[in-house]
Amino acid sequence: MSDLISYQLEDGIATLTLNNGKVNAISPDVIAAFNAALDQAVQDRAVVIITGQPGILSGGYDLKVMTSSPQNAVALVTAGSTLARRMLAHPYPIVVACPGHAIAKGAFILLSADYRIGVEGPFNIGLNEVQIGMTMHHAGIELARDRLRKSAFHRSVINGEIFDPAGAMDAGFLDKVVPAEQLQATAIAAAQQLKKINMTAHKNTKLKVRKALLETLDQAIELDQKHLG
Repeated sequence: MSDLISYQLEDGIATLTLNNGKVNAISPDVIAAFNAALDQAVQDRAVVIITGQPGILSGGYDLKVMTSSPQNAVALVTAGSTLARRMLAHPYPIVVACPGHAIAKGAFILLSADYRIGVEGPFNIGLNEVQIGMTMHHAGIELARDRLRKSAFHRSVINGEIFDPAGAMDAGFLDKVVPAEQLQATAIAAAQQLKKINMTAHKNTKLKVRKALLETLDQAIELDQKHLG
């Protein structure tokens, strides 16, 4: 696979581990590696676990790319939004084992998965775009609108509020929080449980449930390309 995302298949579970520097920045190469890993997981008919390094899932998009030119920024955001859409429609369950911080695109990875496990500790989870001077993109707004609790949506997107793991669970970024040493075992147990469901029914139900969101995201990605460009 790729040095940026390792791929480990064991007992019908594919573990994708982000490994791109101190903050696991999401770059064009990381997204390409992500897509290749998801392609492989489909071939392997595997339940997917996505994780990062101890203490961090991802700090968001690669700022070097985002500040290099408007065209590069638009291309990266478009690729990231398209990846989120793909994850939401993935034919097999996706679990995220979040080992710590998940900021901006890191938090959107949580919002694109089927089951999300975080860890206890002084970790930050949320959407900091307005804090760093970025107007939130349409696709991000629609994904957050769909997956976050209504009471947390405005605080998160408009105010840039960042949550600790317990607050992130209440807001809708996480489904469960466990001690760090239990993260891997908890993720594997969740994946083993998800392996028992009928995958055709899972895929078809997922597409029905998320039909409106997926259509909205398609329109939002188009809008972002026009507006951001």
